[in-house]
Amino acid sequence: MKFLFWMCLALTGYAYFGYAVLLWMCVYLRKQSIQKADYTPDVSIIIAARNEEANLPSKMANLRMLDYPKEQLEIVVASDGSTDRTAEILLEQPPPVVPILLEESAGKARALNAAVDRAKGEILVFLDARQFLEPNAISELASCFADPTVGAVSGELLLEDSGARSHEGLGIYWKIEKMVRKLESASGSVVGVTGAIYAIRRELYIAIPPGTILDDVFVPMNVARHGKRVVFEPAAIARDRFFNEKGKEFSRKVRTLTGNYQLLQLAPWLLSPSNPLLFRFVSHKLLRLLIPVFLPLMLVAAGILGGPFYGAIFWLQVLFYVAATCGSLIPSAKRFKPVGIACTFVMLNAAAALAFYNFAVGRKKVWL
Repeated sequence: MKFLFWMCLALTGYAYFGYAVLLWMCVYLRKQSIQKADYTPDVSIIIAARNEEANLPSKMANLRMLDYPKEQLEIVVASDGSTDRTAEILLEQPPPVVPILLEESAGKARALNAAVDRAKGEILVFLDARQFLEPNAISELASCFADPTVGAVSGELLLEDSGARSHEGLGIYWKIEKMVRKLESASGSVVGVTGAIYAIRRELYIAIPPGTILDDVFVPMNVARHGKRVVFEPAAIARDRFFNEKGKEFSRKVRTLTGNYQLLQLAPWLLSPSNPLLFRFVSHKLLRLLIPVFLPLMLVAAGILGGPFYGAIFWLQVLFYVAATCGSLIPSAKRFKPVGIACTFVMLNAAAALAFYNFAVGRKKVWL
């Protein structure tokens, strides 16, 4: 029982903190910089949209404000069988918008593939329909491709909340996640990119399998497989908000984690030596999927071992889960930071457990 307890504790600690410390040591010993320059290749912005009539007008207005040379920029938007006014809005847009109207919905992956087939740019920039870009975002992404070792670049997604503190736990989690990505980039390559804003070289794009949930992991991992770096550029900023609707953040996390399981089925090479980022993929993605197994084992092991030390740890864990329960039942309690952190931690791991169930029974979602 002691071995079980300490093994679960060590793996949980490594997944959330130890891996970041290891990356920091790698950066300290050998930092890999990006040779950025003023570089303006032809760029194709790629957007897959389904029933986005509420977001498209403001998104198009936002893209017209970009400071990238207009003659070297095209915007390819694929409507995936939309049933609202999405197609009409796209047809009303002047160049450089290139609308692609798919009559039947077959998922985001097919829409992205169709848009890329039509794109002419040397660099493909993938965006979502909802987020707003800073004017220099595309220029910052493009500047990284002046380095011939770089094959893909992730921008930074800034999540904003309207003054409330109910999302403080999620904010802390997101800060840790961004820190890990920065360290991965500075020591080599990141495992995944920010789906709301990332770019790759056109010749490195591989068609996304139908139904793929995480194109923002599948695409960059294939770039790394071809021997190019996948880097993080924090100056390329997209802005979004925390979802205030009850359960929305949970649903988004379940979808993302389900996608990690799906990737193992779609691309089994990810767990083979042919994956140059195998160690990082396991450390960053897969270990976190196992935390819902480690946590109850730690609780049971501490309870069985008893005594002053393990008994105290057992009751601390119980108190932690009680705090998380209070935060779920009484949303205002999340304003107290320890409760907010406990609630977020439990929510994330509950999402991981549900993701495994979704994958096991074959339930999947292609659109959020």
